[in-house]
Amino acid sequence: MKSISANLNLMIKASEKASKILIRDFGEVENLQVSKKGPRDFVTNSDIKVEKIIIEELKKARPHYSFISEENGLENNKDLSNTWIIDPIDGTINFLHGIPHFAISIALKTDNEIVSGLIYDPIKDEIFFAEKNNGAFFNNQRIRTSRKNNINDCLFATGGKKDYVNDLPIRKTGCAALDMAYVASGRFDGYFQEDLKLWDIAAGIILIKEAGGAINDIDLNKTQNIKVITSSIDINAKFLEKLGKF
Repeated sequence: MKSISANLNLMIKASEKASKILIRDFGEVENLQVSKKGPRDFVTNSDIKVEKIIIEELKKARPHYSFISEENGLENNKDLSNTWIIDPIDGTINFLHGIPHFAISIALKTDNEIVSGLIYDPIKDEIFFAEKNNGAFFNNQRIRTSRKNNINDCLFATGGKKDYVNDLPIRKTGCAALDMAYVASGRFDGYFQEDLKLWDIAAGIILIKEAGGAINDIDLNKTQNIKVITSSIDINAKFLEKLGKF
């Protein structure tokens, strides 16, 4: 593995620090299912706390970088060329119901390109990260997209309210960030979804690219209503044909 940049190291440290709060709060969700307050406000507070920790840690080292985050929205600072894109808990519905499948997602956009990103699953202690021209990694091991070339042997992920199968074997995990990380690491062969937010998928973009996968063009100036179609190179043409006008 090549050495990682100072920025990516900063992202990893920030996510690890924030994950301690997330793991602790997740352990309380089951008790809250029967409380008068209920878990929804609690999960919202967890979102806010985790995002606050991540932003504080990133600002210590890069005080002039700008931010786009789920809870705080857009924060323009002196450096408009570099923007952190943060989702403190992707998969909040899973978190809410005590399902251990959610992730912290952090990406860095320089000018109009995602140059580094990480997706951290704190419950499984799995971290996926990538940097431009430096490869994609899972817990420090290099990863590549699936090498299957028969679409009938593949497994795909999607999300959202639409049921769109078209003879494809589909899983709905409830976490877009991890769906993209799983495509990058070959666990899934492809992923497609509409109506996504930029913070859901920003880190996944660089993971897919550096893992050798195919992904549709995404306008990074948009923060909402984003569509993603991604897969391994080998089955991309067949995958697009199956999806049709999706």
